[in-house]
Amino acid sequence: MIKKLPKIDLHCHLDGSVRVNTIIDIAKKENIKIPSFNRDIIKELIQVPKDCTSLNEYLKRFELPNDVMQSSYALERVAFELLEDAAKENIKYIEVRFAPQLHTKKGLNLSDIIQSVLNGIKKAENAYDIKGNLILGCMRIMSEEDGIEVVNAGLKFLNKGVVAIDLCGPEKEGFANEFRKITDLAREYGYNITIHAGEAASAKNVIDSINILGAKRIGHGVRIKDMKEAYDLVKEKGVTLEMCPTSNIQTKAIESIEEYPFYDFFKDDIKTTINTDNRTVSNIDLSNEIDLMFNNLEVKDKYKDIYLYTVESTFADEKTKQWLKTLI
Repeated sequence: MIKKLPKIDLHCHLDGSVRVNTIIDIAKKENIKIPSFNRDIIKELIQVPKDCTSLNEYLKRFELPNDVMQSSYALERVAFELLEDAAKENIKYIEVRFAPQLHTKKGLNLSDIIQSVLNGIKKAENAYDIKGNLILGCMRIMSEEDGIEVVNAGLKFLNKGVVAIDLCGPEKEGFANEFRKITDLAREYGYNITIHAGEAASAKNVIDSINILGAKRIGHGVRIKDMKEAYDLVKEKGVTLEMCPTSNIQTKAIESIEEYPFYDFFKDDIKTTINTDNRTVSNIDLSNEIDLMFNNLEVKDKYKDIYLYTVESTFADEKTKQWLKTLI
């Protein structure tokens, strides 16, 4: 039943959603040294362990996928396969995010990197009943100059597949002011802004992401449950939370599904959406996530409302939004 529901994924990382077999295949094709060609060993290396203790430990699982995502062929293939996998569970629209700077190790420039991923998305759109857009990530471990370079490189693709800028990677307290110039420039150009915040640090980062960086959406944001000021701001401004239940439990942002604040937020008219974050790293798909919510939180009969919230929160054009509304 869940498989048949139309779905939307607003928060899905490209490098966290690479097929295990694809990592092995690209490594063989491109003569890339990886720890093993054994599927089980690679799976263990890129999936988060059950005893994961933090976001920082979780993020280590991205090193191997990024090692094999250094050519136009690899980037296009991984993007195509992500949308192919999504289409098979009736995801109709997906916003894929990735940090172009992580894919320059073999000499590709940022423009070629972005184009390669867009080629994969377009190829999948032509093959399946799915639409996709791209969010460009600026890593918080990189410099302000690196972030500005990403914003400038994406400009020629803006509204031609690229729709937003994100800040991602390890989250420290009070990061917003370091990246203000990046988001100011991006907003000036016409990018939408979504920011990872309130996941591995306090909800004060959510406040700063909205007030200083101009975020329309917040990746995760679960910590607003602990800070009334942040909670009220998200509600008042109509900021959408891109919530990722399994990932948030794995990184210890939340201890258990029973404590997951999604339904409390939803009941109070905060815009909540259900997303995967990382299909391979977290070993889930969107159907799993929705099933988890249906079985543990009182959202089963609210799916249509959640879906329509999500449509309005997409960075898609109006034509795509209208199409998505007809599917529910």
